[in-house]
Amino acid sequence: MSDRTTKTGTPIETRHLLHSSRPIFEQGAPGRSGASLPPLDVPSVDPAALFGDGARATAAALPEVSEVEVTRHFTRLSRWNYAIDLGLYPLGSCTMKYNPKVNERAARLPGFAGLHPLQPPSTMQGALELMWRLEKCLCELGGFKRVTLQPAAGAHGELAGVMMIRAYHAHRGDGAKRTKILIPDSAHGTNPATCTANGFQVLTLKTGADGLLSPPAVKEAIAAHPGEIAGIMITNPSTLGVFEEHLGEIADLVHEAGGLVYMDGANFNALLGKVRPGEAGVDVMHINLHKTFTTPHGGGGPGSGAVGVGAALEPFLPTPTVERDDSGHYRLEFNRPTTIGRLRSFYGNFGMFVRAYAYIREMGGAGLTKVTEMAVLNANYIRARLVEHYPLAYDKPSMHEVVFTDKRLKKETGVQTLDVAKRLMDFGYHPPTIYFPLPAVTGGAGALMIEPTETEPPETLDAFCDAMIAIADEAHKDPDVAKNAPHQTALRRLDETRAARTPKLRWTRE
Repeated sequence: MSDRTTKTGTPIETRHLLHSSRPIFEQGAPGRSGASLPPLDVPSVDPAALFGDGARATAAALPEVSEVEVTRHFTRLSRWNYAIDLGLYPLGSCTMKYNPKVNERAARLPGFAGLHPLQPPSTMQGALELMWRLEKCLCELGGFKRVTLQPAAGAHGELAGVMMIRAYHAHRGDGAKRTKILIPDSAHGTNPATCTANGFQVLTLKTGADGLLSPPAVKEAIAAHPGEIAGIMITNPSTLGVFEEHLGEIADLVHEAGGLVYMDGANFNALLGKVRPGEAGVDVMHINLHKTFTTPHGGGGPGSGAVGVGAALEPFLPTPTVERDDSGHYRLEFNRPTTIGRLRSFYGNFGMFVRAYAYIREMGGAGLTKVTEMAVLNANYIRARLVEHYPLAYDKPSMHEVVFTDKRLKKETGVQTLDVAKRLMDFGYHPPTIYFPLPAVTGGAGALMIEPTETEPPETLDAFCDAMIAIADEAHKDPDVAKNAPHQTALRRLDETRAARTPKLRWTRE
């Protein structure tokens, strides 16, 4: 910090930071504008005549700022963001991978970008064909009979899948009795909420010391609730970063009990070309196009959570479906008597379909298999480099992500997971997922869940591992450095408890 100060004694750099970090509503001045509009050349209309009681009594309190203030504000915000285009984004369970720019170019082709979803199907045959072909690709990769592209995100896909399970049992006259769904503690965190939203009761299953769900645990739960099990939601590879080796046997047990098998496909990028879940007994699975097929994630969305189903659930797919007749003409089919209905407006986030299809066509079968091989290799490379410094949560072969604990570091230096994450920010990295998955957070230990994805080269992985090792070494020499990190960011360590309990979710004028 410079010793240059203002008349009030505030360092100039600090005053600049405080000014530049103000919300857009606190910038500008009354009457200031970045636009010049011509005089109104049509008769003015009373807003009340148009909107009735919905008309504003006073003008909206919008920011009054100049063009240069707007430009600098949003440019500054963009520079504060961490993005996959800037560096490794090692969030475990979230698969923050690089999005090839050719996908973006394809999605912006005028013939795709300029479509309106309410156009007559005869005028959007190319778009419908792309959706039909993307569905066929996903069916082939997952081993499913049909795929719906309609869900707008992974959690939305979960909702669709469990709604179809509920409809299946109701159609068979068994819905009132099938009220429970089994969920391992290694499943994706949204699974229990999805069950609850569908009116099911969650029965949590404990994974073993090896991180795997055992068939005896499933069999015991089924026996304790005869005739009540609607299905199981299992994540494979699980959030513990391991492959559920007993999936086939578990699926058989659930099917014998009259239930269905839902597989969370968030980690499908660890299975491409290696495992077809539908052939392992999975009845329904959502596929995050952003996590596996490189469409934008999070703020770069919107998302897409396509859902594949086997023969048992095909009649319950959301409407409309895309069909092709014998002449090669594509149409939207709404007449499906047992459908769960429409899940969202129109047919899904079409731009994501274009990106995913472009990626699949670019990679081909051999390329997609290579994706899985590189995702698993990269995770195990990080595992091999860091295992001496950060113990493994589970001593099983890692899939696309690896989970470490802070047990040794915390015991020897007092430095724990949160400190490591904060110190990584000084090295220029977004921290990995911490204190998750929950089964790894036992006995006061913290967890670091790292997923490098297949898109990172070895030089990037080495640089990240070097930073992690440096933090571990530094902790033994001067633990306070990590405990007080970050040191190089615009703001120092925040009060996370206060932020979680009393967050400011919207701006209000003081």
